[in-house]
Amino acid sequence: MTTVGRNIAAPLLFLNLIMYFITLGFASWCLNRYINGQTYHPSFGGNGATGFFLTFAILASVVGIVSKFAGGTHIRAWRNDSLAAAGASSMIAWAITALAFGFACKQINLGGHRGWRLKVVEAFTIILTFTQLLYLLMLHAGMFSSRYGPGYRDTEYGVETGGDPMHKGDVPVAGTRV
Repeated sequence: MTTVGRNIAAPLLFLNLIMYFITLGFASWCLNRYINGQTYHPSFGGNGATGFFLTFAILASVVGIVSKFAGGTHIRAWRNDSLAAAGASSMIAWAITALAFGFACKQINLGGHRGWRLKVVEAFTIILTFTQLLYLLMLHAGMFSSRYGPGYRDTEYGVETGGDPMHKGDVPVAGTRV
């Protein structure tokens, strides 16, 4: 059975995965220039918050990419037991992305010359903060109704549905123990 949460979470997972890869690429390029002391490059620039912002942007991207693997497994299975890994890793990814979002806002607030590559990382980090939150909410939508996805109270897995469950002592033992 396909649920509403799954239909929205799957495209968001793919969108976030692509955006995290793009952010990782641009942030890595910018951090390399920053470490080499090439902040005078016309497409880079920066200010006092740049080092912190780029560090958290790369961390958020890597954790976000890895969390999408657990999310992909959960989207495929769409069961309660896969929800825990997908939900926990996505929540951690969102928390780190929110930290990078704060540094992006600080960097924009400080001003100064910021090249187009740095602005791309800022924009993608800001967008990812909200799309990752929406993805996280879609994963946990089953808490409100089973129509939206697997919830925390569903217990249909691991339960035998056909006939009486076998009890101890129902099958005779062929030999005796000494």
